[in-house]
Amino acid sequence: MAGYQPQPAVGAASATPLEMPYYGIGFVDAIKRGFKKYATFSGRASRSEYWWWYLFTFLVYLVLGVPLYVVGIATSRDGGWTPGTLAIPLIILLTVFALGIIVPSLALTVRRLHDAGYSGLLALLFLIPYVGGLVILIFALLPSSPAGAKYDPVTATSPGYPPYPPQPPHNG
Repeated sequence: MAGYQPQPAVGAASATPLEMPYYGIGFVDAIKRGFKKYATFSGRASRSEYWWWYLFTFLVYLVLGVPLYVVGIATSRDGGWTPGTLAIPLIILLTVFALGIIVPSLALTVRRLHDAGYSGLLALLFLIPYVGGLVILIFALLPSSPAGAKYDPVTATSPGYPPYPPQPPHNG
């Protein structure tokens, strides 16, 4: 069974509009696009956009979480049950990051579902504990579908045609 996977054009970095999915995007460009499209729930996102973004969030959680855990236990007064005061800046930083990526992560998930040909409302499955996240993971792994083109932006006029018909001059 062959899958549908559009190929990026040569020089696609500058040619790919922000409204369209970017197939074959790199790590840094995916992070930039994720923040540029912070709350954009319309359109589509390629698998590479989606998975590079989640690798980025995982790495940030790892970079902030491991030192938080180590410092929290090392400075704890009760043997590790509560973090010590030196861990408070890391707790604040991790909380700010977590709150800051909720909206772009949800928007990216909706756009990824669109690219696979499904409604973005399926992202509500996240509200079902355990099973919902697993179902979204499976949908995110699916390849791009030609049916996802229905979620692309619609242009007001066809390319090559003027937006308004020519008008005769007004002699008055």
